[in-house]
Amino acid sequence: MKSFKKLALALVAAMTMSTIVVTPASANTVSVDVTTEISGTGAAASPFTIKVPSDNVVSVADTSTVTNNEALLLTATVVAGTPVTFTAVGANTRLVSAIGSTVSASAGSSSITVTPASTTASVYAYTTTTAASAVTVSVLGASTTLYLKGVAGPAYDLKMTIPSSGNISGKVTATFEVADIFGNAVADTVTVTTLGGATAGTVTADALVTGKYTSEISLPATAGTVAVGASITAPTSVPTIKLATTSQTAIVTVSDLTSALAAANAALAAEKSARDADKVAAAEALAAAVKTEQDKAAAAAVTAAAELVKANAEIATLKAEAVTAKAAADKALADATAAHAAELATVKADNAAAVAAMKKAFNSLARKWNKKNPSAKVALVK
Repeated sequence: MKSFKKLALALVAAMTMSTIVVTPASANTVSVDVTTEISGTGAAASPFTIKVPSDNVVSVADTSTVTNNEALLLTATVVAGTPVTFTAVGANTRLVSAIGSTVSASAGSSSITVTPASTTASVYAYTTTTAASAVTVSVLGASTTLYLKGVAGPAYDLKMTIPSSGNISGKVTATFEVADIFGNAVADTVTVTTLGGATAGTVTADALVTGKYTSEISLPATAGTVAVGASITAPTSVPTIKLATTSQTAIVTVSDLTSALAAANAALAAEKSARDADKVAAAEALAAAVKTEQDKAAAAAVTAAAELVKANAEIATLKAEAVTAKAAADKALADATAAHAAELATVKADNAAAVAAMKKAFNSLARKWNKKNPSAKVALVK
């Protein structure tokens, strides 16, 4: 069954066949048909839904059965020779020109431009993720976008998370996550087994997260180790892109945590007591060291005070000696000055007496001369 609805620059898709109408700048009507049987309308709120190629081979298995298709056939009707560009938005959505037995999930590209000789240009779109992605069809400056998402493939990988230790007679919670070959979460049956006296509780699915499960593991009453294993059904086919992980095993160490806690508390108390003793010893040693240094400082202060007294006494003695020496020097200078003055006076007196005697002798001779030579008198010396 096919139905067609057309809107400019919009996509309306029916459950059995969808038609996209693009009105370009030239006003030519371009339609894009989705001719693969799918569910959804292609709008953002209701993406087309197709299977992911979990066997690593992309195929359009049946155009009449919604659940078997892994690709959308997109056909744009344009004027012959008009380039049409198909662009996938999202790393996990790819485009290929043709579908065959050799098209793998990693084939294709994010963009293909087709210039048809006739009036139709076609590509196939597929995705490996359950998250919504988009394909934009552009021609002559106009574009429209359709949305698609994948349906997860069969369970392929199992991941288990469980605490590595627990208390005797206690419980630990094991968490399991199931995904398909591309990492998409998928619902499946998880089987849990135990060894070493542990018992696994019912596996419960998470109410909000697809592919997530939990199981309470009851631990034995004696210390030791227990093994917890989990598995999912092995896939019917194992593509070469990666090996399946269908089982997980973990070892849980079971301990008497109460006794261990008591021992740990005792050890902690002993360590605290030892540290307190160390603190006391350190404080006493510090006090002793401080006192020793204080005593040394006090003794040094006493010695310094004695040295200061001695130095002050020596300074006083030196000052007294300096005063005495100055007084002696002043007296010696005064005595020398007085002696010099007396000696000078004596010399002056002697000189004056000598000069007087010489004058007297000269004047005596001059008188005698003048008496004998009245015409050639000599003046007397005063």
